[in-house]
Amino acid sequence: MASPQPALSTPGTRTLAQACRADVPAMTRRLLAAIFTDNPEWTDYTSVPRADLREGCRRYLTRILDLLGGASGDPETDDVAAAIGRHRAEQGVPMEAMLRTFRLGGGIVWEALLDKAGSVGPQEIRESGTAMWAVVDGLSSALVTSYRNTELEQVRRDERRRHALIEDLLSGRAHDAAFAARAARELNLPTQGAYLVVAARGAGRPLRAGTETALSASGIRSVWHDRVDTTIGIVSLEHRTDEAVLQQLRPQVRGRAGASPAVPGLAQVDSAHALALIALQTLPGGATGLVSLEQRYPEALLVRSPDLTDLLLTHTLGPVLELPDKERDILLRTLSIWLAENRSAANAAPRLHCHRNTVINRLQRISGLLGRPLEDQRAALELSLALAALGLDASQ
Repeated sequence: MASPQPALSTPGTRTLAQACRADVPAMTRRLLAAIFTDNPEWTDYTSVPRADLREGCRRYLTRILDLLGGASGDPETDDVAAAIGRHRAEQGVPMEAMLRTFRLGGGIVWEALLDKAGSVGPQEIRESGTAMWAVVDGLSSALVTSYRNTELEQVRRDERRRHALIEDLLSGRAHDAAFAARAARELNLPTQGAYLVVAARGAGRPLRAGTETALSASGIRSVWHDRVDTTIGIVSLEHRTDEAVLQQLRPQVRGRAGASPAVPGLAQVDSAHALALIALQTLPGGATGLVSLEQRYPEALLVRSPDLTDLLLTHTLGPVLELPDKERDILLRTLSIWLAENRSAANAAPRLHCHRNTVINRLQRISGLLGRPLEDQRAALELSLALAALGLDASQ
């Protein structure tokens, strides 16, 4: 069970607080002097105008005396301390400096109370001390709560602004040179030089936490932006090859990711974004890893034309796809490995764990079903594209 809070105002405390009100200007001067002379290394008020700091000190000291003098209110939710905390957080004053100032102010008020305590008994002095430090602790708590809430609001506001800038880059606003320069400055990206865009998806986080920091440690500048189902990265090459940058990025990928070809500058990031999404779509849903569009041009052509891809599959492999699952899978695997082995049954046989004649028999079965020879160059092209289409995830 929590212990009862001490009374903040007793008759003796109110008398002493009232007697000290006329001394607030002098106490304010003392507090300002203490701030800047008592180990200045602990204090950083460089962003605060002197008049503003003086007014804050005056309001704080006055509020201590108000509460000791009987003013209503809970110090831990005090509006004056909260306003000071919010204002100083906006100015970038370290919270430690503010708490130190509040402690120094409390000590100055306590000394002023003791100076007025000539006719006050020891018991009332003890009660005044207990009340005074309870007020200072409560006001400090209100300061910290307000300061931290303001910092959180600033972080959220900065993050929203950062995300808005990235979205504007991806949508093509960097064609405006003035916007491109501002976005580069605020996002710490170079205004000149090549970029690539990366798009990643996964069941959880598609990239390791701290990817931007990990790349930065290698001297690679980038920004990353989470959407509902996709994480987008804008990565500066800065005289590196795109493959060198992708090599640094691959260990960070936990899901599946696609990268655009390099584009010459921020003005082309919108085009790179579209190409990165296409590269991502060429990976099956269960895959992991990072691919560049330059590695996936056939698959990219297929995903860009889904209706034509369906027609290609029907025209090229339709009768094989209608077979029972087991026979269909054996024939498709045989065809795929045979094409990969430069249409050599002898080379395909070891990979299929069967005899060369078995491979030839299966190929003859496929040829008969399709009603066409398999050996000519055009058939090989169409069959390769159709097999690639089967490897794509139709749900993307």
